[in-house]
Amino acid sequence: MPKYDYHIFVCENVRDKSDPRGSCGEKGGKNIRALLKKRIAELGLKSRVRANSAGCLNACGNGPSIVIYPQGVWYGRVTEDDVEEILQKHIIQGKVVQRLLAPGQDHLQDKT
Repeated sequence: MPKYDYHIFVCENVRDKSDPRGSCGEKGGKNIRALLKKRIAELGLKSRVRANSAGCLNACGNGPSIVIYPQGVWYGRVTEDDVEEILQKHIIQGKVVQRLLAPGQDHLQDKT
C-alpha cells in the first residue's frame, strides 16, 4: 500500500436544503476535489498526495471544508480558486495558507 506525504480530505456531504448551515457538497466540495485531483496529476504529485472525498467533517458553517493530514490542518470556505494556492503553498512549499484557516486553528496562526 502506498504511503502518501499528504492526504487531503474534501467534505462533499449534502444536507437537507432547509438546514441553515448549508452543506459543503452544495457549496462546491465535489468540484474542489475534482480540481485537486486534476492538478495533483498535472503537477506529478500522485505518488505523494491523495485527495479523497469525505462525509461530514462537522464544519458546515465554514464550508466547503478540507483537512490535510498528517498535520491536521483545516481550511474553510475553500473555493476552486483556492486550490492552486493550497497545492503550491501547503503541499509543495510546506507552508500553511493562513487566510483559509478554519476557526479553531489559532495554533497555526503566523505570529510574524
